[in-house]
Amino acid sequence: MMQNTRKPGVIINLGSASGLYPMYFDPIYSGSKGGVVMFTRSLAPYKRQGIRVNVLCPEFVQTALVSKVNQDFINHIGGYVPMDMVVKGAFELISNENKAGSCLWISNRRGLEYWPTPAEEAKYLIHSSKLRRITSTFVPPNFQIPQSFEKIVVHTLSHNFRSATRVVRVQLKLPLKPHHVLLKVIYAGVNASDVNFSSGRYFSNDKDLASRLPFDAGFEAVGIVAAIGDSVRGLKVGTPAAIMTFGGYAEFAMVPAKHILPIPRPDPEVIAMLTSGLTASISVEKAAQMESGKVVLVTAAAGGTGQFAVQLAKLAGNTVVATCGGNAKANLLRDLGVDRVIDYTKEDIKSVLKKEFPKGVDIVYESVGGKMFDLCLNALAVYGRLVVIGMISQYQGEHGWKPQNYPGLCEKLLAKSQTVAGFFLVQYAHLWQEHLSRLIYLFSSGKLKVAIDPKTFVGIPYVADAVEYLHSGKSTGKVVVCIDPSFSQQVAKL
Repeated sequence: MMQNTRKPGVIINLGSASGLYPMYFDPIYSGSKGGVVMFTRSLAPYKRQGIRVNVLCPEFVQTALVSKVNQDFINHIGGYVPMDMVVKGAFELISNENKAGSCLWISNRRGLEYWPTPAEEAKYLIHSSKLRRITSTFVPPNFQIPQSFEKIVVHTLSHNFRSATRVVRVQLKLPLKPHHVLLKVIYAGVNASDVNFSSGRYFSNDKDLASRLPFDAGFEAVGIVAAIGDSVRGLKVGTPAAIMTFGGYAEFAMVPAKHILPIPRPDPEVIAMLTSGLTASISVEKAAQMESGKVVLVTAAAGGTGQFAVQLAKLAGNTVVATCGGNAKANLLRDLGVDRVIDYTKEDIKSVLKKEFPKGVDIVYESVGGKMFDLCLNALAVYGRLVVIGMISQYQGEHGWKPQNYPGLCEKLLAKSQTVAGFFLVQYAHLWQEHLSRLIYLFSSGKLKVAIDPKTFVGIPYVADAVEYLHSGKSTGKVVVCIDPSFSQQVAKL
C-alpha cells in the first residue's frame, strides 16, 4: 500500500532474539522468528522509495509463553527485558533514518544493539568491489629492488617536524635477516602525533634519546612485500601489506614479519584505517565502553580519526554530536550521518551543548585538549565517560607540548560518578588485526565511509609539507602521502 500510494514511512516488525541465535528448547519458534529477521533484511532496498522496514528483536519479555521457560536461565541472561526498553527500541528504529532492513537486538546485558554486530560480521568477511582483494600477488613488470632508497629520519629533537627531520639516502642491505620482510611502501599516513615523536615525547628518558638519534620517522604505511627473509611463513613477494611501526616515511621498510598486517589492497583508505581508524575502533570499545542509546560527542570530528568515531557511534545506535570548523568539514560530517554538527566558526559549542543537551553527553571522544577538554568535561553527564585520545592543540607552539594542570578535576569526577580515560594505541597491539578486519569489512560492505583529504602530497621530500598541512587545521579526513605514484597507478588498475 505504501509503495502504491508513494507514501514514505516506517514499518517495524516484531521479532525475537531467538531469530538471531538458535533457541534449542523451541526450534520451531526460533525458526519462525528467524524468518521474520531474514524477511525484514530482504526489504532493505525499499529505503530508496522512502519505506524503511526494521525488526525489533528483544530477549525475554514477561508473557504467558515466556512463563514456560526455566527461570534460572532467564536470570542467567539478565532477567526479563522491561517493556519501556522495547518501546525505546521502537523509537530508535523510527528516528534513525539511516536504518533500513535492520535488526535491533534488545537485552538487559547489552542494551540496544544493532545486529549483526561488527564482531559477528567480521567472522564472515567478504570483500566487495569497493575494496576488492588483489587475487594474485602483484609485482610490476621489470621491477627490481634498488641498491639504495630514501627515507626521513629525525636528526635533532624538535616539535617542529621540518626542523627535526631530513631526507637521507641509505643502502638497501640484502639478504634480509631471517624472519624479516622488505615492504615496498606505496602510501604513508600523516598523524598529529608525528610532532610528538620528532620531539622525543615517546621515549622514556634523555639517555635513551641520545642513543637513538637519528631514528626513522612515520608510524604507518601500506605497500607490497618486495622480499622475504629466511623462515618467513605465510607471505610471498607481491602480497599487499600494512605496517604500524617506526619508519613509515620511507620508500622501503625492513620489518619483522610478525609486524606485517595482511590487507586486501594497498590503498589510501586502508592507511586511514590504521592509526586513525584503529584508535577510534578500539577506544570506543575498550575505553569508552560504548553501548547503544547514548549521546556521544566527538571533537575534531572531521579529521582522520574523528570520522571513524562518529560513524562507529552511529552504527552502534547512538545520537552523535560533532564539532568542526568550516563548511567543508560540516558537510562531510552530515554526509557521515552525524545528528548534530556544531561548526565552531558559526556557533558557540558551550551554548549549544547547554541548550540542546541539558542533561549532558554520555561519552566524549576528545582529541583537541586545552580549553576544549575543559568544555567537554563540563558537558559530561552523570556516569559519563570522557576518552582522551590526543591533544592536538597542545602539540605545537614555541615550547612544544606542555603538561596541563586541572584543579578541581577529582571533585568534578566524584560529584557525578564520571570517568576520564586515556587511550594510547600501542598498548592495544594485540587487537589491531581483529579491529582492522572489522573496519575493512564495514568499508567493503558500504557501511563505513573513509574520507581522504583531497590535497596531494607525492614523494618523500613532501612529507614535512603534509605534516604542517595537518596541523594547519585545514585538512578534512585523512592526510596521506603517496610515496611512489608509479606503483599506486599500477595498483589502481587492478
